[in-house]
Amino acid sequence: MPSPRPLPFTSDGLDRAAELRGADAAAAVRADPAARVIAVGVDQSVLLDGDSRLARLPVPAAAGAEDLWLLGRDTGGAALFAVDAAGAAGAAVAAGGGLGRFAGLRQAGLRLEPAEASLAAYAVALVGWHRFHRHCARCGAATVVEQAGHLRSCPRCGAQHFPRTDPAVIMLVVSGRRCVLSRRPGAPDGFWSALAGFVEPGETPEAAVVREVREEVGLRVADVEYQGAQPWPFPSALMLGFRARLVSGANDELVVERSELVDARWFSRALLREELRAGRIDLPSELSLGHRIIREWVDEG
Repeated sequence: MPSPRPLPFTSDGLDRAAELRGADAAAAVRADPAARVIAVGVDQSVLLDGDSRLARLPVPAAAGAEDLWLLGRDTGGAALFAVDAAGAAGAAVAAGGGLGRFAGLRQAGLRLEPAEASLAAYAVALVGWHRFHRHCARCGAATVVEQAGHLRSCPRCGAQHFPRTDPAVIMLVVSGRRCVLSRRPGAPDGFWSALAGFVEPGETPEAAVVREVREEVGLRVADVEYQGAQPWPFPSALMLGFRARLVSGANDELVVERSELVDARWFSRALLREELRAGRIDLPSELSLGHRIIREWVDEG
C-alpha cells in the first residue's frame, strides 16, 4: 500500500535560519540578489506560479524591516521573505513581480507540493500576526518590527510581542466499532466532523480532550491517544489530533451542548463507510487533520 500523502502544512523542508534575524544579518540577506519574496494577499491568499508552486518575487531595492519578514532559507540556500500584499508596500512588490495569481490557502493547500503548502502556511500565519499586532497589547503604542519580523517591540513601555500559536485539540471519540461525529452551527447539510476545541490556560492537551468531550456531548472518555499535529493558519492554531475511548461501563447517551453543536451522533464504522460511499455525508476537507483522523478510523477494518 502506498504511503499516504503528507498532511498539508506539515512538511519540514525549510531552514528557518534564526541566526539571520538580527538587524545586520537580515539586511544583508535582503540585499542578496538570490533572495525572494512570498506574497500574501487578502483573506489568507497566496501568490502562485502555476498550481503546485508559490510565486517567488525579487526583493525590491527599497524593501526594509517593516515591509519584509524573514521566513528562512530554501533548500538551495536562498533567503525567503513574506510580504503583506494587501498593504501598499506589499502590493507594489506583487505587482512588480509580474507573474502568478492569488488563490486562497484553503483552496491552494491541496494542489501545492507539500513543502510549498507548508511554506505558504508559515507565510500566511506570520503575515496574519503582523496585521493584527501593530499596537502594543499592554499600552496601545505603535510597535516596532525587530528580529526580521519575529518580534514587535514597544518603544513606550518596552513590552515584547512574539508571533503566537493557539493550541487546539480535535478528537475522535470511539467505543468499539462506533465513533461520535458532530455538526456545528452553520455547517452545510450532511457535513459531520470530530469534536474539537481550544486548550485552556493551565491545561494539557489530553485534559482538554476529556473536558471538551464532557462539555460538548456529556461523555466520559479515557485512553486519550495522540494521533498527530498540524499547523492550522486560519488564523493561528496548532491542531493536535487525538483518539479517545469511552470509559468502560460509562453511559453512552449523548447530551448535546446546543450552544456549541447543532447535533452529535454515534456512527458505526459500517454505516459511516456506507454513508460516505453514497455521498450522503461529507467530512472536513482532505486539507485537515480532522479528515485524516476520521478517515483512518473508517479504513481500519
